[in-house]
Amino acid sequence: MTIVDFPTTTSGIQGMAPGQQALDAARFQLAEAVRFLGLDDGLHRMLATPRRSLTVSVPVRREDGRMEVVQGYRVQHNLSRGPAKGGIRFHPDTDLAEVTALAMWMTWKCALVGIPYGGAKGGVAVDPATLTSRELERMTRRYANEIQPLIGPEKDIPAPDVGTDEQTMAWIMDTYSVNAGYSVPGVVTGKPTTLGGSLGRAGATSRGVQIAALAALGSADGRTVAVQGFGKVGALAAQYLADAGCRVVAVSDASGAIYSERLDVADVRAWASANGGVPGYPHADTIAHDELLELDVDVLVPAALEGVLTGANAHRVKARLIVEGANGPTTPEADLILADQGATIVPDILANAGGVIVSYLEWVQNTQAYSWSAHEVEIKLRDLMEGAFREVNTLAADRGLTLREAAHAIGVGRVAEAHRLRGLYP
Repeated sequence: MTIVDFPTTTSGIQGMAPGQQALDAARFQLAEAVRFLGLDDGLHRMLATPRRSLTVSVPVRREDGRMEVVQGYRVQHNLSRGPAKGGIRFHPDTDLAEVTALAMWMTWKCALVGIPYGGAKGGVAVDPATLTSRELERMTRRYANEIQPLIGPEKDIPAPDVGTDEQTMAWIMDTYSVNAGYSVPGVVTGKPTTLGGSLGRAGATSRGVQIAALAALGSADGRTVAVQGFGKVGALAAQYLADAGCRVVAVSDASGAIYSERLDVADVRAWASANGGVPGYPHADTIAHDELLELDVDVLVPAALEGVLTGANAHRVKARLIVEGANGPTTPEADLILADQGATIVPDILANAGGVIVSYLEWVQNTQAYSWSAHEVEIKLRDLMEGAFREVNTLAADRGLTLREAAHAIGVGRVAEAHRLRGLYP
């Protein structure tokens, strides 16, 4: 019998491979919630263990005739509250440990914001930038075919993540539909609107980050913001925060970082799109990636990958509010340091929940063959995000918890209650 180890301290997490570091961080956060809730060891073990984990080999036929094989994954962490839900990422560092951690966080996220899903995640260990469009399509379709036994509108509904987009979802939907013999738009979310995608889905995660940040700030006027990860989530989050009255002073992407007393975010987005990144933007100074994380700003939005705020750099972080646009950007060691420094962290399972909320709304529209306006979708998103923030903030204040501890207590508690009510079969 395989026994799951439960990390009880943050010791040893720092310095591991990124995927294993993320998984140990997720298990540590679960252990803290279990202790707070008083759950027994058996239930803890169930919550720490994925329901299903699939590893597949994905052959890719290159344009020059070469055949390469990459590894793909799909993990369903928990199904007690509904079908599994979670993104698919294409990134060279993707591995089973990382996907498992992300699936676990998705379970708590769905429960926290009150949508009837369990958590899942998938990915392929590949850099999509190294593939032609036809190679990318062939790889995506083969991966979709390999994981098809697990996915479906009533079983597991993928969505875009790092390195994937609405085109990726269109290919997966088509592959699944061809095999099914009829069109199944509800098998994925985050797809083009012409194929049943929801209005408002493209910027939903970023909008959720803005809603969470403003709820924590109270007032946006003149508050300074730095955004690490000027991509799918970070660029629009910066735009929405600027539109609300914040002053965005620094942004970064994989290729560089820039700073100015007040960035014109729309202009930076246009420059980055035309020039392949933010470096060289003429109306700002170039700074180091690490320097952005340590700027004296009101709000820091880490919106790239996990593990960027660590025990090694947290003591140099000056932001009083950190809003996690990425999954797992703050390690447990950094959490402790930042809390001691008086920083408030709006955790990932709350701050970036906008994407899965609107994915849920898209799925509902697909299953009902009905659609809502962009305004209706935004109202529903705002109601769920603000309601979840109030609940987390109230529990944190009442019980002397951090926002992360409170968010996990609520999310884990709801999943544990679902297990209790359903019982154990057989």
